[in-house]
Amino acid sequence: MAYDTTDPRSLLAGAATSAVPVVAYADAETIEFHKVPPSETGAGYKSWYGRSQNLVVSYTEVEPGAVLIREKHVDEYMVFFPDPHIKADIDTASGRASDVSSQLAIIPPGDSRITITAGKGTVMRVFSSLSKDLTEKSYNAASYREPHPNIPPFQPWPAPTAGFKLRLYPIDVAATEGRFGVLYRSTNMMINLFPVATEPRDPNKMSPHYHDDFEQCSLTLQGDYMHYIRWPWTVNKAIWRDDAKIRCSAPSITIIPPPAIHTSQALPPAPCHLIDIFGPPRLDFSLKPGWVLNAADYPMPPGMGC
Repeated sequence: MAYDTTDPRSLLAGAATSAVPVVAYADAETIEFHKVPPSETGAGYKSWYGRSQNLVVSYTEVEPGAVLIREKHVDEYMVFFPDPHIKADIDTASGRASDVSSQLAIIPPGDSRITITAGKGTVMRVFSSLSKDLTEKSYNAASYREPHPNIPPFQPWPAPTAGFKLRLYPIDVAATEGRFGVLYRSTNMMINLFPVATEPRDPNKMSPHYHDDFEQCSLTLQGDYMHYIRWPWTVNKAIWRDDAKIRCSAPSITIIPPPAIHTSQALPPAPCHLIDIFGPPRLDFSLKPGWVLNAADYPMPPGMGC
């Protein structure tokens, strides 16, 4: 891994060598939502779905009166409201909140209802791929008819310390020295709510790195980004791939497979806004004290840290 010394990730332990030889690679995929029809429409909303192996991302455009419902949902999911003028009421099987705005909510299993009470804009929801109805609605569902290589079977993390219930967390959190982004985790995913970039990324401070055994889902909410991707050479030349440069425009997601080396750059004009999503939670980020802002609510697996 290679990071600029000012990047907090430069303090992470080096990536462990994979115990399983790489015998195949998956493609990187980008879905630019406005270039394809909505996956689902209803009164006051339009939703687009895209997936990775362990996650489903829903980008939804809403107006007041829209109601987003999940019935008998099997596990937790996340919802956040990047547009500060949107307000919503959230009703769940274990908790209720009114006038939710500029927050991230973790929704407990069971029935849930999100009612937009004010504002027009975007609502983001992230589900695990255990919700088969949503994986089938995903634009790239066919890409995952067979599991992608180099990703182990999904294992959720332990249940929250105080049980499953509606939890709310702020999106706008002041930066602190040495902390990377605004990280929250649940039993099945982790999200990094980066701030809006007000200028292009310094080309002398790129961050090429790779992940041994999990995908990265990069969600573009504003502006354009260039994703630079390089697949490592292996002893088997047959699976070598050419480098890729993927330019994507908001709203979109890009799925980056392991163990591809990757880095991303915000492009002019600003503002640009990128958010990273992982499923299940990342252990390396979780091991850094103070990085995961709701770590007290969500314990790590036994033997993997305090």
